[in-house]
Amino acid sequence: MNVTYISLKGHVEIEKYRYFYFFMMLPVYILIVCSNCTIISLIVIHKNLHEPMYIFIAGLLTNSVLFSTNIYPKLLADFLSREQVISLQACLFQIFMFYSLSGSEFLLLAAMSYDRYVSICKPLQYAIIMRKKIIFILLGLAWIVPFSHIAIFTAVFANLELCSFTLNGIFCNNSINYLFCAGSKALLTFGLVTLFNIAILPMLFVISTYVKILTVVYKSCREVRRKAAQTCLPHLLVLINYSCLMTYDMIIIRLESNFPKTARFIMTLQMIMYNPLCNPIIYGLKMTEIYKHLKKLFYKVRHDC
Repeated sequence: MNVTYISLKGHVEIEKYRYFYFFMMLPVYILIVCSNCTIISLIVIHKNLHEPMYIFIAGLLTNSVLFSTNIYPKLLADFLSREQVISLQACLFQIFMFYSLSGSEFLLLAAMSYDRYVSICKPLQYAIIMRKKIIFILLGLAWIVPFSHIAIFTAVFANLELCSFTLNGIFCNNSINYLFCAGSKALLTFGLVTLFNIAILPMLFVISTYVKILTVVYKSCREVRRKAAQTCLPHLLVLINYSCLMTYDMIIIRLESNFPKTARFIMTLQMIMYNPLCNPIIYGLKMTEIYKHLKKLFYKVRHDC
């Protein structure tokens, strides 16, 4: 079989710092997997966490683990390799997973904002609206919708001819557009539609939902305001964090040749570190019930040791 390989030229002085990069990023990946999986396990094990809000949090943290696993193993292997290359098929798969899971993040946050809206603004109807069937439909759509959109892109990319085999990045993303011999207006239009459907529209939905929640909470008593802030603030922090990271990804692609290589490298590493690390920290510390179970777990581990 003829295999087409793409060179990843986004690394900075990798010959000199390969072991530093490797031993810096390996603990980060381990920490991401362990911290996210710990909270997912707590939600699965403890029955008082089998509520819609916590189920959506488990979905979001699962998304973070998948997102990191799509990037880190290959990245760590590249740090120790003489040549940083990836086959076209593997590159397209990495792009498919990267943008599908990114879209899922926005849609999961939209589902979580709807859950908070019903809980705070329609408490008497909460049990009727947020049934298990509705929860699993929302979870399914959060993954199926972006996966189906990005699958079309991947199929089109697989049939385009490459004129360049050097990608200015440390993993595959939409920068691959610059490697194809000819662009497509239809593909660009569909790309904008996809961006609107799986990122912008969910973000606008989240913002409008929290505006409605704030309007209702403002007229309520202090205790209601405190509880609303306690459950809504973590979701808003995650949304702001992830929106900034995705904005950076789009800006970097547009400023491909005008952005310093070292700055791009550092900021790309930050992009794949911050969100998967921040999610378990935000939800572990800010969500009272999860924090209680975490404290018990650490106390038990400490006592056993």
